[in-house]
Amino acid sequence: MSIFCVLQYGNFVDNLRLYVRGGGGGMGLPRLGGQGGNGGDVWVVATKNMTLKRIKDKYPQKRFVGGAGANSSVRALKGERGKDKEILAPVGITVTTDDGKILGDLNTEGDRLMVVKGGHGGSYHSAFEPSKGQTKNLRLDLKLIADLGLVGFPNAGKSSLLAAMSNATPQIANYAFTTLKPEIGKLMYKDYKQISVADLPGLIEGAHINKGMGHKFLKHVERTKQLLFVVDVCGFQLANKTPFRSAFEAVQLLTKELELYKEELVSKPALLVVNKMDLPDAADKLAELKDQLQNPDEFSDLLPDDMIPKNYMTFRHVVPVSASTGFGVDTLKSCIRESLDEDAAMATKAIHQDRLQALRYHSHKNVTTETAASMQNCPWK
Repeated sequence: MSIFCVLQYGNFVDNLRLYVRGGGGGMGLPRLGGQGGNGGDVWVVATKNMTLKRIKDKYPQKRFVGGAGANSSVRALKGERGKDKEILAPVGITVTTDDGKILGDLNTEGDRLMVVKGGHGGSYHSAFEPSKGQTKNLRLDLKLIADLGLVGFPNAGKSSLLAAMSNATPQIANYAFTTLKPEIGKLMYKDYKQISVADLPGLIEGAHINKGMGHKFLKHVERTKQLLFVVDVCGFQLANKTPFRSAFEAVQLLTKELELYKEELVSKPALLVVNKMDLPDAADKLAELKDQLQNPDEFSDLLPDDMIPKNYMTFRHVVPVSASTGFGVDTLKSCIRESLDEDAAMATKAIHQDRLQALRYHSHKNVTTETAASMQNCPWK
């Protein structure tokens, strides 16, 4: 199976604060009863291939103002409306106010959201005085859209794994928090199938309450189709003052962090990668982990009560690999493809069933209508 990967968004921006103001209305003309033009509105428009970084670079002041309405005049009693201002933004953003109020989501190319209205032109009802446009400070918050999201604690080997599956060269080192910003990789198969993979910075315990910028990273998991858990077969310890966690504990803690952040994340299809199989005693530890995953309740006493998930994660595949030697990587690629293809086939089948049901409904409705009409026209009725 031929596959390679291209990393994108190296200099990544996933949220941006903007100032927006609707255009002011135009002056009315009292002596002739003329009405000023309304100010232009400000819209956010979902645009393909746009990034928040491009907005930031192109508009360093991050100010967007609608056009002013024209004043009423003898030549044009009805002032011309101000021009609307469009902010071209990436697909997949949530627009919020500074106080956290969600104004809307733009999930499809071409989606539009009006964020502030322009002011009214001066008229008889306002003593011919115009009004100012609305003003707001907004936040554009991007959630990455990817087929697969890599989820793991620091130093589990997520970046090494991505490099092993591809010819990509993400930053890799033998210490925690090597990945500091989300990266999107493209896995391209021999039959030209492409699978996007989000390599997210490592989570820490307490990510759901925003420890270690947890919310900043967890939000990207929401928009991935499937999850790829990555754990160190020998377990890990984040720092000297933190407890050592086995591979089984790491899986359950990751599950709990996702559950506490947003419970529906745990219902996403998931695969488990058990990395670093080249280490001593890895085979024994893998066997122990598999036994624990099959009977998780029997080993729940390994965790504090408040860190036991409500529902244990079910994995479609548990794949042992060594990112450093390449062991198991081809098997993992096949499992990823199989899992995503399975979901795609199920989605296609569901669409076909819905269409068939709709056709049957309309056909039945038409037959019923025609029967009723013929009964009304019966000569012996």
